[in-house]
Amino acid sequence: MATKDTPPRWDRRMQQRLARGEAAALGELYDRFASLVHSLAHRVLDDDDDADQITREVFGYIWENPDAYDPKQGNMRAWVARLTQRQAVHRLRQAEAMAYAERGEGTAEELEQKVRRASVAARADYIVTSMPTPLRQALELAYFQRRDYRQTAADLGVTEDEARRRLRLGLQLLSTANTRPLEGSSPPGHGGGYGRAL
Repeated sequence: MATKDTPPRWDRRMQQRLARGEAAALGELYDRFASLVHSLAHRVLDDDDDADQITREVFGYIWENPDAYDPKQGNMRAWVARLTQRQAVHRLRQAEAMAYAERGEGTAEELEQKVRRASVAARADYIVTSMPTPLRQALELAYFQRRDYRQTAADLGVTEDEARRRLRLGLQLLSTANTRPLEGSSPPGHGGGYGRAL
């Protein structure tokens, strides 16, 4: 089941604690978001070791750059997910480019298609991760637990019309995954490049 959204006050306080260098704050942030970071990274890279590395990199970046988070741009959960997606797509692009250069595996077009597919999947995961809890819960019940809108309504304690509305809105948000590239996922020469993604 989805975790509850954190209140904006928690996000601001967490950022302040990190800025003061409170190791306990990083531990609390890690406890709250490590499984999210790992699962999103694994979704893109399909490798536990790479996902572990991305997890270390994301939390290392947060520790070193707590002021990079802007509460006006959304909640900390969405920011952490965005950092993860950027870094994971960047890592995939590097790995695919290296395989192409070293072993001649695939073509440049195939490399870009693979990165594009991973980017779209990452964007879809990010959209689900950052959407409001009521929409996320409805989608999770309907698609991961195979509930119809009537069962979703009963599970959430809302009317059937409200369940349909939440599912429709969630699906509309998800439909944008294929139309807008994820930040940091543009092809070389189009602003993304091969430099450090975070």
